[in-house]
Amino acid sequence: MDSTLAAEASVSSDGKLVIFVAHICRRALRCSITRDALERHFWAPIGANEARLLKAYTDGHGRIAAAVERRMLRAPDEPIKLNAADFSH
Repeated sequence: MDSTLAAEASVSSDGKLVIFVAHICRRALRCSITRDALERHFWAPIGANEARLLKAYTDGHGRIAAAVERRMLRAPDEPIKLNAADFSH
């Protein structure tokens, strides 16, 4: 499965999610990853500002794309919200 994460991502208004679009199998899916996952698995400092969260997301692009693909295969019709458990293996 080939997936591409959109270059643009944004932090939710409450600061708890990074929101992005993944293009998988000619579908555009709105996805998110929690701040907690970025802090635990992608070196974002606890309480990081918006710019640092987005940098952690960008730096973790490959692992995040792989997690999106795994989630898509398990539940193709559900929204994708990645959390720390998606990277604990």
